[in-house]
Amino acid sequence: MNVTDDRPPHRAPAGAAPGTITVAPDAAQPRIEVISYGSAAEAGAPARVEVASIRDIPELPPQHGIRWVNVTGLGDEDVLRDIGERFEIHELALEDIAGTSQRPKVESYGNFLFIVARVPAPAPEVQSADVPPLRTEQLALCVGRDFVITFHESAAAVLAPVRRRLLAGGSTMRKRGPDYLAYAILDSGIDAYFPVLENCGEHVEELEAEVIDAPTAGSIGAIHSLKRSLLTARRAVWPLREVVNSLIRDESPFMSRQTRVFLRDCYDHVAELLDIIETYREVATGLVDILLSSQSNRMNEIMKVLTIIATIFIPLSWLTGLYGMNFDPASPWNMPELSWRFGYFYALGLMLAVAGLMVIWFRRKGWIGGSGK
Repeated sequence: MNVTDDRPPHRAPAGAAPGTITVAPDAAQPRIEVISYGSAAEAGAPARVEVASIRDIPELPPQHGIRWVNVTGLGDEDVLRDIGERFEIHELALEDIAGTSQRPKVESYGNFLFIVARVPAPAPEVQSADVPPLRTEQLALCVGRDFVITFHESAAAVLAPVRRRLLAGGSTMRKRGPDYLAYAILDSGIDAYFPVLENCGEHVEELEAEVIDAPTAGSIGAIHSLKRSLLTARRAVWPLREVVNSLIRDESPFMSRQTRVFLRDCYDHVAELLDIIETYREVATGLVDILLSSQSNRMNEIMKVLTIIATIFIPLSWLTGLYGMNFDPASPWNMPELSWRFGYFYALGLMLAVAGLMVIWFRRKGWIGGSGK
């Protein structure tokens, strides 16, 4: 799991003029989907079309008062400029839309409200048991009096539930304004973090059991990967709390009082996500301490065994060195055991007795098979 996406952050070149649109070289070509609907009974079902160019967007039907333009892919500067001209989107907002490394924020322009959020990106396919890296991508919204425009690279999973609710028969979403549609999109993006964090929670439990029972050489790498993913989530969710709070607190002609009541639920979800993230981060940090302590204890046990073995062999080495001295056996005081018939067995027995006494002493001190005194 990585802190950021696999791709490097995309920004305008240093020193570029404000409003410079710089698309990423690997960005997908835009696909434009338009959904129009109205709240009146005679409005009928929503109209949904896909167009090749913003110039092909049909005029808003009289019975439909709201239009949702969903742009998937930001790889064409001309398309972004055409959308900006059609809906009078400020050039600074277009620059932020093309630069997909923006921090979540909300800005008010004269004719629309500009919102930037970061939502979970589709997880890459991995051929291993490891949890895939957590990736986030930018989701930008322009909320006007009669339109909502969304810009993203691949946030289809986040927008799909909102689209289904909007197109469903008898949908209450169609009875509300574009601000409610923007709220529903933000709420879907925030809720998308819950299954991701549930996956992280399962990984935390697996790592905890592994670290306590049978830590491996890859445990420390898995823990650090998990911590980096949680940091990615924190960097994406933490500013969202400020964004939602600003939408609730600040008066705006593009966000009604009725919708601000629903945004309080978003704020609660963001606060809950932050609590979960911080809890998992603390557990992951504790797992590092447990792993390092476990490895240190295991090393200490190994060193204790080796030290005991070496200590037992010290007197044995001294005895073998003593009886290895080649003094002349003619003197009765120069190692009479050398000429004794049972001298060899006597030396072996002496060494076994010394080793046995040392083992018994170590056990009585608790250095073997018990806790030390």
